[in-house]
Amino acid sequence: MDFPRPLHDLPRMLFSVTFIALMTLGCFWVVQPFILGFSWASMVVIATWPLLIKVQHLLWGRRSLAVVVMTLLLLLLFVLPVSILVSSIVDNSAPLVAWASQPDRLNLPTLAWLQDVPMVGRKLYSAWQSLISGGSAPLMTKIQPYIGKAASWLLGQVANLGSLLLHCGLMILFSVLLYLRGERVGMAVRHFAIRLGAERGDASVLLAAQAIRAVALGVVLTAIVQAVLGGIGLAITGIPLATVLTVTMFVLCIAQLGPLPVLIPAMIWLYWSGDTTWGTVLLVWSCVVATLDNILRPIFIHMGADLPMLLVLCGVLGGLLAFGMIGLFIGPVVLAVSWRLVFAWMQEAPPPDKIDNPEKQLRELH
Repeated sequence: MDFPRPLHDLPRMLFSVTFIALMTLGCFWVVQPFILGFSWASMVVIATWPLLIKVQHLLWGRRSLAVVVMTLLLLLLFVLPVSILVSSIVDNSAPLVAWASQPDRLNLPTLAWLQDVPMVGRKLYSAWQSLISGGSAPLMTKIQPYIGKAASWLLGQVANLGSLLLHCGLMILFSVLLYLRGERVGMAVRHFAIRLGAERGDASVLLAAQAIRAVALGVVLTAIVQAVLGGIGLAITGIPLATVLTVTMFVLCIAQLGPLPVLIPAMIWLYWSGDTTWGTVLLVWSCVVATLDNILRPIFIHMGADLPMLLVLCGVLGGLLAFGMIGLFIGPVVLAVSWRLVFAWMQEAPPPDKIDNPEKQLRELH
């Protein structure tokens, strides 16, 4: 006797969903070490794809030559600065440890120029003299409890920089693959989006690409311009370790802190060493460099998409706290894409002031 088959086979559906969920978790577990690198590479490729097409057109239509040029640019902009920063920290860690272990050899300056500071100069000079009156040993005794915490924090930052360098390498590798097969990958993503949400899914992919390009232009490109110009000023005025300070300025500009945390101590050092001419030159140059972001960033962001600056700032800071150094690039992109998608979804409905008889529609909803 044949029993009628149920219209909805519930056990079959449950087992199917469970199997799909387990396969999804397994795939995520396997590719988890590469997710950040691949996400970063996707953002870089989307942002620089128009440049790749232009370079390919200049190189007689050869995609392979264009990929080589773009790879060299990525190495120059990302991997090389991070490598210089890591190697500089490692090279300068030995003198710092030796200084901390032998405080008696530390010669503290008298800071006589503090007396010339109006209003508070004499008080600051007296406080500093009383602090160093017993030599460097009592001062080191006071700050000794904080040295361990500072050393632990520095080691953690070095570990973050090493992780960033690893993700930079993965980003370069995935970027090369995406540059070579960009059209196929793009069509596959759009096909998947259409399968999920029809025309709306395809439009969401295009909006996401615009948001990524806007963040890349507004945040990263502005940071590159400010860091390069600030580094030129440091090199011309004779500041030591100008390359390392330039890399530091780039990271600070990405974090929306600007180049002044590096340029201001450099100016103070020049004035302190008696080189007032170059100190004044660096002061004027720093004012120009520090104000560039107010001009360039809005222009670059609006070239890609209309995004609020507060959204980009929250994305940078939140990404830094959530993902570490690599979050400086991923955080604003995630918020920008989400903002564009939600805003586009809201635009599909008429605004409240365009609805006829809102009281009637409110009664219908209830």
